[in-house]
Amino acid sequence: MRIELEYLPLIPLRDMVAFPGVNFPFIVGREKSLKALEKARNSNGLLFLASQRDSEISDPSPGDIFTTGVVVEIKEIITTPSKSLKVMVEGLYRARIAEFVFSNPYFFVGVNQVEDLEVSSSQLSRLVGRVKELFDKYKETHRKRPLVLPAVSVMNPSYFSNFVAALLQVPIWEKQTLLEIINPEERLLFLSYILERELGGRRGRRKAEIPPPPEPGNEVEELKYKIATSEMPETVKKKALQEVERLQHMPPMSAELAVIRSYVDWLVSMPWKKKSRENRDIKKAWKVLDSSHYGLKKAKERIIEYLAIRTLIRKPKGAILCLVGPPGVGKSSIAKAIAQATGRKFVRVSLGGVRDEAEIRGHRRTYVGAYPGRIIQGIKKAGVKNPVFLLDEIDKMSADFRGDPAAALMEVLDPDHNSAFLDHYLDVEFDLSEVLFITTANYKQGIPRPLLDRMELIEIPGYTEVEKYYIARDYLVPKEIKAHGIKEKNIHFTREALYYIIRSYTREAGVRELEREIGAICRKVARRVAEEGKKYFEEITPERVREYLGPEKYLRRSVQGKKEVGAATGMAWTEYGGDILIIETALSQGKGQLLLTGRLGEVMKESAQIAFTLVKTKLSSMGVDLSGFKDYDIHVHIPEGAVPKEGPSAGITLATALISLLSGIPVKLDVAMTGEVTIKGKVLKVGGIKEKLLSAYQAGITRVVVPRENLADLEELPGEVQEKLEVFLVSDIDQVLEKVLDRPLVAREFNLPQATN
Repeated sequence: MRIELEYLPLIPLRDMVAFPGVNFPFIVGREKSLKALEKARNSNGLLFLASQRDSEISDPSPGDIFTTGVVVEIKEIITTPSKSLKVMVEGLYRARIAEFVFSNPYFFVGVNQVEDLEVSSSQLSRLVGRVKELFDKYKETHRKRPLVLPAVSVMNPSYFSNFVAALLQVPIWEKQTLLEIINPEERLLFLSYILERELGGRRGRRKAEIPPPPEPGNEVEELKYKIATSEMPETVKKKALQEVERLQHMPPMSAELAVIRSYVDWLVSMPWKKKSRENRDIKKAWKVLDSSHYGLKKAKERIIEYLAIRTLIRKPKGAILCLVGPPGVGKSSIAKAIAQATGRKFVRVSLGGVRDEAEIRGHRRTYVGAYPGRIIQGIKKAGVKNPVFLLDEIDKMSADFRGDPAAALMEVLDPDHNSAFLDHYLDVEFDLSEVLFITTANYKQGIPRPLLDRMELIEIPGYTEVEKYYIARDYLVPKEIKAHGIKEKNIHFTREALYYIIRSYTREAGVRELEREIGAICRKVARRVAEEGKKYFEEITPERVREYLGPEKYLRRSVQGKKEVGAATGMAWTEYGGDILIIETALSQGKGQLLLTGRLGEVMKESAQIAFTLVKTKLSSMGVDLSGFKDYDIHVHIPEGAVPKEGPSAGITLATALISLLSGIPVKLDVAMTGEVTIKGKVLKVGGIKEKLLSAYQAGITRVVVPRENLADLEELPGEVQEKLEVFLVSDIDQVLEKVLDRPLVAREFNLPQATN
């Protein structure tokens, strides 16, 4: 089931907040806003209104706009003498921005409706009465601007609280807070607090230790007011006020003025107490995950279990989830789906290439350009203290003379210590214990061991061709059609066309390249629609794919052909998924050396040496004369020399190729293998079994040899692959040779050259 977004033009509001159920006017003068208004007027008359975080910004970016706002309906538009437009609208319902589709020539966003919680509380009627009583007193103090409350609104606590909030003359951030509270009871309590504070006047402010609003232009008093009205803890507030006192006694041209101002602004803007109200509906979480990702059953089940525990324990200290898989399989989008399912804000920080400890812990305030670390920056960006925080590419971190960021990250991710995280810039503790941290990595071997011990791995392997087809049909094609401004009535991809794109134009474990190719075709059809009219239709067949995308980029790797002596087919794992590789060997005049080519890594070179020693040991045990070795070289080559190859899993393939070379017995064509081998001939467990077997299956292999210790990994294979592949489990090299050689191995098969006298 998909959760449909509503796509609407957005107008950012300055110095005001919209509320549902309330009719109100506002002025539109900025070019972007005028274009958004025109778009809304020419379509269904609906707009999305959200307030700016800073009203002084004339050209806001998406990050400058609150994500929670109101969907409104345009009632009337009047042109003012200054050529601006006065727009009268009616607030319909709260909504939250799920995505910014584009920002030029106007803001266009996808939003989710946010409904008020249904609360049946005996306190509601009492709270409504209390707030009405306070509001009646409040409006008496504002006779210059009559505040009229519709009588009918008192009958509905939710609408009543919205009307009162809209009429209050309080700071924008307080109104925004009221808008974001979806529990009517909590909203009424907050309104009661605000009204009591406002009615208390200066006496009430002294009691709450809140100074009166300062006159514009008095920077020191403005900072003090921000500090006093913030939600920071008392220890932090004390430190902030100390910095303001320092600021007050500094010369006007001092370089440290900017440092202190920036520091106090950071303290004020941090969400010390503000939290997203977490949705703990497990059924909704299932729907969100299913609507955004095809398959991945085991990964989804583990995520749901993780979320279920959070519904049962008020403050759980669960493991940090680490999503491991090749690029393009949907790791980052799964993290976004978790945020959407739980109703939390989402923030992402990429750790790829980070090698400075200060990127995590922040820079000390010793120079003008100092700033907090990425963790605190992300929390500020989220605006709440309990977001879903994605630490992307955690396996791409490194270290240098500036410290080890992985060690700094341990403090962030350790649930026993992150409640008092100390950023060097803030120099005060911030509670990270309520943040839901999720990390991603392409392969677990790249994750520093201390961090790995604090995480729970959820593997997201590559997709089969069938899975890619359904992902393309149900997710990618509709997404790209919408993104390119065309309709489903303009284009249709046949089943054969999608499989042709998958097989001939992509070679990846994920679907990122597949999405790009589908987008390229949609782009060309969009041009036809623009040229020939909106009724244009085209069916995309394999022939049209070839015409639009050009010659095939990849020929499906296959092992078809004739049997060859000294060649064996192995299975490899790469960051982009599985692959098959042919190991070739040859005997030539030389000095008894083992020559290795094909850009092999150190571990793979060692595997070749181990395989060579194993073969010589085995031949000796069979009574084969090895004296002829000293006059010949054995050359081992793995094609595609420009591609780096590393790892121990080619061990049994190397040994098989050498045995085949020296015995003259070819290796069966339809069999591929993977496994580490020891000098004594034992076959050890290797990783990436699912990806490797998928690559073999797609290459036409029908039989595979894998280590017996990898038996449990076979359960992760898709049903179609399990049905088509015959899997042989082995524990030593003799079992390997029995399954892969074209005929039994006997001593008389060997025809080694004799040593010359």
